[in-house]
Amino acid sequence: MDINRFWKAEQNYQYIASMRPVFNRKALFSDTTENYISPAEPSAYDEVTIRFRAAKNNIDRVFFVHRGVKHLMLKVESDEYFDYYAHTEQLENEKLVYYFEVFAGKISCYFDTRGVTKDINPHYQFQVVPGFKVPGWAKGAVIYQIYVDRFYNGDPTNDVLTNEYQYIGDKSVQVHDWYKYPAAMGVREFYGGDLQGVLDKMDYLQDLGIDVIYFNPLFVSPSNHKYDIQDYDNIDPHFGKIVEDQGDLLEPGQEENRFATKYINRISNQKNLDASNAFFAEVVKEAHRRGMKVILDGVFNHCGSFNKWMDKERIYENVEGYEKGAYIAEESLYHDYFQFYDSHKWPYNSSYDGWWGHDTLPKLNYENSKELLQYVLHIAKKWVSPPYNADGWRLDVAADVGHSVEYNHYFWQEFRKAVKSANPNAIILAEHYGSPKDWIQGGEWDTVMNYDAFMEPVTWFLTGMQKHSDDYREDLLGNANSFWDAMRHHGACFPMQSLQSAMNELSNHDHSRFLTRTNHRVGRTNTLGPEAANVGIDKAVFREAVVIQMTWIGAPTIYYGDEAGVCGFTDPDNRRTYPWGHEDKELIAFHKEIIKIHKQNKEFIKGSLKYMVADYNVIGYGRFTKEEQSVILVNNNKHEITKTVSIWYLGTPKECMLKQLMLTSEKGFTVEPKEYPVVAGNVRITLPPTSAIILKHEYPKQIKKNFLHFME
Repeated sequence: MDINRFWKAEQNYQYIASMRPVFNRKALFSDTTENYISPAEPSAYDEVTIRFRAAKNNIDRVFFVHRGVKHLMLKVESDEYFDYYAHTEQLENEKLVYYFEVFAGKISCYFDTRGVTKDINPHYQFQVVPGFKVPGWAKGAVIYQIYVDRFYNGDPTNDVLTNEYQYIGDKSVQVHDWYKYPAAMGVREFYGGDLQGVLDKMDYLQDLGIDVIYFNPLFVSPSNHKYDIQDYDNIDPHFGKIVEDQGDLLEPGQEENRFATKYINRISNQKNLDASNAFFAEVVKEAHRRGMKVILDGVFNHCGSFNKWMDKERIYENVEGYEKGAYIAEESLYHDYFQFYDSHKWPYNSSYDGWWGHDTLPKLNYENSKELLQYVLHIAKKWVSPPYNADGWRLDVAADVGHSVEYNHYFWQEFRKAVKSANPNAIILAEHYGSPKDWIQGGEWDTVMNYDAFMEPVTWFLTGMQKHSDDYREDLLGNANSFWDAMRHHGACFPMQSLQSAMNELSNHDHSRFLTRTNHRVGRTNTLGPEAANVGIDKAVFREAVVIQMTWIGAPTIYYGDEAGVCGFTDPDNRRTYPWGHEDKELIAFHKEIIKIHKQNKEFIKGSLKYMVADYNVIGYGRFTKEEQSVILVNNNKHEITKTVSIWYLGTPKECMLKQLMLTSEKGFTVEPKEYPVVAGNVRITLPPTSAIILKHEYPKQIKKNFLHFME
């Protein structure tokens, strides 16, 4: 080797390195949205192109690293501020897991779902699951959860009546005061909400901007929550239609439901069941006509003691057309659907396995009955097929259906095959606490109710409260680092298509209302009383939460009445009625505007997300595509703050104007137009106390048109 040539080359390299700008870690970016992977949902054995971004002329090389093998990425595009690198990978029929390694002179780093990092951790690597496709309509969809009995009473003729039947120690109660707080033991209380009520309020839902209705269970059941299903084949006539109404209420002192002849007729008479099923089909048809989807609640871990397969209440024992239940007779066709511990107790054997020991919730015993599995798969297909055409299932306690983890995976694999064969565009969305990673790899669930990577981090940061209002943590209130750590850690469990369709809730039927959490009161309705849930609430904090909800990756999900100011401790207090005639109209107007912003700006549906600001009681982040960028800043302090934020990392010009889409504050909200100048890539923002702002940059239409033409 010519030593002089070597030293000359080395000197040239050192000179070039000295001229390079300081290594700009903040400009490094990639993710698994359609902005950085193509195709975004590849099939097995496809070629997939992975992209990586760095500041222009700022790095020497970047490697795509998969299974420890490094592939040098090629620079394929540059613009005024960034260089874009790409690598094309031939997929197999298995998950692709990868990260990046970046070199700039003598400096190097890794890049994974956390961003820039010094270490390699398999949990945070990017993941692409070949063949895993989630219905496009679910990504970023605005979902509205309806607890039917408490939404609106459109048909008083189907109301559950006082003394209609006996359940958990007392008789059913018809509530005549729509605005009464639910009793602490309110499982037997019925306010009369029904599917006709939903149909009557379709204009309201459409005007609000709802894309999807998620119904809590609709099938025949003795409770108002209906998670103790009595008949999977039929919509409850108390929610649907009662066309033949005869029989008697229970007499005083009579506690046996075999004498509840009015109830028995209402829920076993085939004319009532057929009419109710047909009416549900009409509700779905009307939702579809308005551009809305419908998700059903599937409770397949357990059924109810009233269930026709068990019939502990002897409701179906003497009704023509029904087989004997497993409780009634040992030779029942349904015997193997359940696990019995004592084989010498028939007739009327109550020694069965109940979920968490509850005899009102018989555990379904799939491992011992192929017939049960096939029947439930039939149910799964039935309701997403004509004439009903529901658009998917939300799955109750989904990880618990079998007696082993192995069987649970087998069950959901079979469930997915059944549902997707009947309706390929149906969503399968599970209730799950903890990491969903093992379940959302393409063969089982599409996504989950997003507790860990949304509800909990948002709740802790903005309120310091646990989601049941059972604890208050001063150390987590306003703790931005904890917020980001939780979002990064739990978000890394999701393939992107699952994250984009995850149900991002602030409240639901199992936890306290978010508005109540803003008062920092620890307790429940049975200890504090329901009025305490309304005292000291902070609507400004709630508005901050909704801004995050509508600008975060996922499907923002509104629990009925949240948008109207409904409060409540955890269940049953969170199941208060929608306050028709007493709504908080300003909150409803706010929800309409923020939903409109969510739906009209593509970056909130399919854009990338970049963490930008973390300070005490302050977070900031960007949502962006190549052509549209927004920045969201939240000030949860009780005082004004001023922040200078570098936003050119989102792809905005370093000199431009940002348009204010919304500002919330203690006074309310505004969508009045206001512009903020970006100077040298930075924007200076002053935020009032307890506020949130959404600012947007959009390229002029002609530039945007030219860009889209170039991308094609």
